[in-house]
Amino acid sequence: MMAALLISLLLMLAAPVASAQEDVPVSEIIFEHIGDDYEWHITEWKGRHVAIPLPVIVKSSTGWHVFSSARIRHGEEYEGLRIDPESGKIVDTATGKRPLDISITKNVLSLMFSSLLLLVIVLLTARWYRRHDSLEEAPTGLAAAMEPLVMMVHNMARENIGEEDYRRYSPYLCMAFLWILLNNFLGIIPFFPGGANLTGNIAITLVLALCTFFTVNLTGTKHYYKDIFAPDVPGFLKPIMPVIEVFSALMKPVSLTIRLFANMLAGHIMILCMVCVIFIMAKYGPLLGGGMTVVSVLFGVFLDALECLVAFIQAYVFTMLSSIYIGLARSHGE
Repeated sequence: MMAALLISLLLMLAAPVASAQEDVPVSEIIFEHIGDDYEWHITEWKGRHVAIPLPVIVKSSTGWHVFSSARIRHGEEYEGLRIDPESGKIVDTATGKRPLDISITKNVLSLMFSSLLLLVIVLLTARWYRRHDSLEEAPTGLAAAMEPLVMMVHNMARENIGEEDYRRYSPYLCMAFLWILLNNFLGIIPFFPGGANLTGNIAITLVLALCTFFTVNLTGTKHYYKDIFAPDVPGFLKPIMPVIEVFSALMKPVSLTIRLFANMLAGHIMILCMVCVIFIMAKYGPLLGGGMTVVSVLFGVFLDALECLVAFIQAYVFTMLSSIYIGLARSHGE
């Protein structure tokens, strides 16, 4: 993000004086960057938006429609469809309702790219181990960077799940950790193909949390379900405890969802706010504007470093809690 802040500084210095007198639409800028879109905005050059149009795939009242988002980019109507300026979603102009929308949006494209990138990273790491004896030589290159991360999750699974079952769940935990970590870092990168707010999207974090939820509850032992529906408690508590335990089980994916979503979203918003301060203070003159620009850049770099730390911590916490929940579900009561 340091590069983005420096670029913002250069843009401010190069901008005409009249533009500095205009009010900066901070909320629009922030929501534009953290929200999903039917195109991937790259930059603005000489007053023109440079963006990659993405495929629109919808089923409206007139059937299926497949076309480029460039046809409806500026509010135009195409084949009875347009983008609602309030929600930012495609609506059917005949009915005023949202059609079935399976378009390749910015978040979807980022999801595909990050998943493919992670697959390539894992396969390249596996290829090194197939061609070398890890007991005779230390890994190098990509394998050297991946080994401590994989071993960290592997040891985490062993400690929280147990010697008997941890190998069964270690691949899932490893993929969850690496995927979240990769997308957290890609979201910090200010230029294409980074910048998508994927782990700051509650739908994405909900799906990740549901993967853990179903893994826990579909592979739980009899003792796990006995503790939920028939716990060893005094008689007057037996009607109450199952309700509490079921509520607790349902709240676990909710906590996983909100924790990752809220922390990553807040980080993006804070960094964007610091960038916007540069343009907001520009209209107060070169002295105050220049001074606040320096302060904003320094705070922006600090927040960016902090966001890198948060990106790792949130991936670690999600994986650790998932392993703990799985370990509790695999308990045999000893």
